[in-house]
Amino acid sequence: MASWNSIPLEITYEVLGWIAFLAWSISFYPQVIMNFRRKSVVGLNFDFLVLNLTKHFSYLIYNATLYFSSEVQKQYFQKYGFWEMIPVAANDVAFSVHSVFVTLILLFQTGIYERGGQTVSKITLAIVAVVWLAAGVCFFIALPTHSWLWLCI
Repeated sequence: MASWNSIPLEITYEVLGWIAFLAWSISFYPQVIMNFRRKSVVGLNFDFLVLNLTKHFSYLIYNATLYFSSEVQKQYFQKYGFWEMIPVAANDVAFSVHSVFVTLILLFQTGIYERGGQTVSKITLAIVAVVWLAAGVCFFIALPTHSWLWLCI
């Protein structure tokens, strides 16, 4: 299994990864705070929130699976070589969890605060439905064989 050949490089990688986690995570809060202070989400694009939740949840599935699943890691090494490192770090998983959580908070705010006449567009709902339907079909095709790498494009 691959490992770092340089302790300073590994430390730099870890530090920069957590700095990126903090920077991206902090970027979520101004909108949450502004919505809370105004008790309104007027002007916030609901399509963005729904698409963003789909994006972040997909990213969480990818990161958590590659980080925690020994079966997926084994298949990754078989495809790319045992000298390659898993391309997901703990900070990637932490960011994914955090981004889904904060996006859910934003969606919750759209339900409890003044929103005017804003709604999620039908095209966005259709896109998200197709994406999750396709993901579900792929999941159930892969489930019996426990082979996930065919999903890689």
